[in-house]
Amino acid sequence: QVQLVESGGGLVQAGGSLRLSCAGSGRLFNIYVMGWFRQAPGKEREFVGGIRRSGSFTHYADSVKGRFTISGDNANNEVYLQMNSLKPEDTAVYYCAAREVPGLTGWSTSSSYAYWGQGTQVTVSS
Repeated sequence: QVQLVESGGGLVQAGGSLRLSCAGSGRLFNIYVMGWFRQAPGKEREFVGGIRRSGSFTHYADSVKGRFTISGDNANNEVYLQMNSLKPEDTAVYYCAAREVPGLTGWSTSSSYAYWGQGTQVTVSS
């Protein structure tokens, strides 16, 4: 089993920055990808980006490319989501997820992730 705990959410003005953290524990050696998803009220959960646990390969949704950056610290079993130039439409609950399925495709498919954190709220005011 894998446990994931997000932190770092909050309220920020448009144009500001936030850094989310995801602390992992448990059987992390089986995890291939750490992903970030978000869900706004009344909308479906959407892929934000992901990072391969071995190495630094990352993949982002077009909506956040150039503004958000994912990084990992395998020594401390943590993954980070640095969010810059935030917009009101970035307001959502942000989730960290872990995927055991190998490969560089299908990262945006939420059902391919076996483990999820509880989520952290990010609110961007205009």
